Amino acid sequence: MTAPPVRVVLADDHTLVRAGLRRVLESHPDIVVVGEAETGRAAVALAGQVAFDVLVLDLNMPDSDGFGVLQGMKALPRRPRVVVLTMHAGREYVARAVREGADAYLLKDAAVQDLVAAVRAVVQGRRYYSAPIQSLLADWVADSGTGPGAVLTARERDVLSLLARGLSSRETAARLSIGVRTVETHRAHLMRKLGVKSMATLIQKALRDGLIDPA
Repeated sequence: MTAPPVRVVLADDHTLVRAGLRRVLESHPDIVVVGEAETGRAAVALAGQVAFDVLVLDLNMPDSDGFGVLQGMKALPRRPRVVVLTMHAGREYVARAVREGADAYLLKDAAVQDLVAAVRAVVQGRRYYSAPIQSLLADWVADSGTGPGAVLTARERDVLSLLARGLSSRETAARLSIGVRTVETHRAHLMRKLGVKSMATLIQKALRDGLIDPA
């Protein structure tokens, strides 16, 4: 049986941007755009009216900015996955977006294929970041030698760095030349040490506790 298409809502205050995003996404038969919003409040209201899987969200929105929309998504009975698509590459923007529940963070100058890949990744429960954001996350982890990061071993920090960049357990294992089962063991230790039960919460807590966010 063929899986139903991924249902996407676009939230951006520029009509031409939304039209371009719709054209890119709907050129793939496994993705369909089911709604659009040009303000933050409209995005939150639409989320209560339309069933969808992924929200593609700009952070600069009238009425309520993207962070307010992210908070609004948390109140839904079934929270959609959120792909942030923005021009902001600053640490404070990335850290706050991830803390508020963003599943992917893309820069607007990212390649077209990144958007499609991000939508597919988050639906599968994975995270996705533009290449510059991946490097930023890795740098934050590498710089975390004190505070909460001190309870982690060097190898655990290596694993956290790669997982935070959106790599899978298999990709992380290949990068570190270790077994997939070893990566999963390190991930379990990270979750236990930081008191979390999911990968998304692990990265959010790492940001909040200073393992990734130097602020």
